Amino acid sequence: MAEAKFLSGNLFRHVTVMSLTASLGLMAVFIVDFVDMIFISMLGKTELAAAIGYAGAILFFTTSFGIGLGIAAGALVARALGADEPQLARERTTHALSYGFFFAVIFSTIVWLSLGSLVSLLGAEGETAALAVHFLQIIVPSMPFLIVGMMGSAVLRAHGDARRAMMATIAGGVVNAVLDPILIFGFGLELTGAAIASVAARLVICAMALWPLIVIYRGIAWPRASGMIRDLRPVLAIAFPAILAQVATPVGQAFVTRAMAGYGEEAIAGMAIVGRLTPVAFGVVFALSGAVGPIIGQNFGAQNMARVRQGFNAAILFVAVVIVLVSTVLFLARGAIADLFGATGLTRDLIYLFCGPLSLAFFFPGVLFVANAAFNNLGHPFYSTFTNWGRNAVALIPFVFIGSWLGGAQGVLIGQSVAGMLFGTVAWVLALRLIDQGGGPDGPKQEMFGREGRLFALFQARR
Repeated sequence: MAEAKFLSGNLFRHVTVMSLTASLGLMAVFIVDFVDMIFISMLGKTELAAAIGYAGAILFFTTSFGIGLGIAAGALVARALGADEPQLARERTTHALSYGFFFAVIFSTIVWLSLGSLVSLLGAEGETAALAVHFLQIIVPSMPFLIVGMMGSAVLRAHGDARRAMMATIAGGVVNAVLDPILIFGFGLELTGAAIASVAARLVICAMALWPLIVIYRGIAWPRASGMIRDLRPVLAIAFPAILAQVATPVGQAFVTRAMAGYGEEAIAGMAIVGRLTPVAFGVVFALSGAVGPIIGQNFGAQNMARVRQGFNAAILFVAVVIVLVSTVLFLARGAIADLFGATGLTRDLIYLFCGPLSLAFFFPGVLFVANAAFNNLGHPFYSTFTNWGRNAVALIPFVFIGSWLGGAQGVLIGQSVAGMLFGTVAWVLALRLIDQGGGPDGPKQEMFGREGRLFALFQARR
């Protein structure tokens, strides 16, 4: 049964519960990726670890497409629930999922046909490039199922059902973790086995996310042509800028990967390990955007801006606590982490750098995640586009270039962190101003996502 759970109760508790449960689901997937890297490292072939690094940058890009669609579905459903319109929430769930699958099929087909060029653009060459393409050719066709699963999980969180959203990704993670050693070592499939395990996990995530929506919430119906036409604009009004915002991160990561490629496979392997370690260590922070979004969305739908601001501030405080605790653990365990991968030389240096000051600097990307949740749920998704591209292009490219020039491979990671610090601060200030303005020029009563189709007021306001 549809209900708005976040209109009352302690906001810090809501943020904590939603973030921790969402992060457990995310970390189940990220930990499996982390274990993948350990297994591949155990094979003793540097080119395999490097191939995973290149493939990861492209998979990050495709996953960001799904995150953007999930943001749209979650924001629309949360707004409808907050406004006490359960039937509208049901219809928008159905139509958003339908559009998500359709768009994902087209997008995954384009990516699959372009894999060779994409891997080359990242700087991969020879056997490493061939391995990366092979790995991606197996995984990319499963992208529509992962995206529908991500959207389904976002809708579950909009209902306040963080536990079932968490279980969907945990189930996928368990399947991947079980199949990995069997396929990689038992059947001797190495990289192919890791790819097959990932495909199986994606199918499980999709099924586990849709099942409670269908059976428990009865939140999915057969799509209607009139409803599909009506809801196309609301979906695109949030999804398009949200996808642009999410794509900025893998584009920035691709630039970092390209910069690292100039320092050899040891640097790429180090970056790949850091890339797998980051979401495992900071899974709670990564989950904040999806976790805080329903809290802000429901209260904005109920026109309670004071509670929206309180929820935003509670999320920022939560980020600070998590960053300090996790950074302390990383610093104390940096040697053990490097030994786990058998890392030496430049690879070990990059791991040590991440487990030191750079982990503390992740506070600012965390603030950016919270601000993005506010932008998307207050009807200003293009603010997310602006801040994410500002971080991952406007600031990242020059800072990474300067860092590489001054500090080599370590300077690349430092430059990336400085860009995050700058635009995390910008997003923080912008989000507070937006909340103080009531979510827009006309406050919360402005029906940006209402039935009457006044969805593009945010575009008109910028003319």
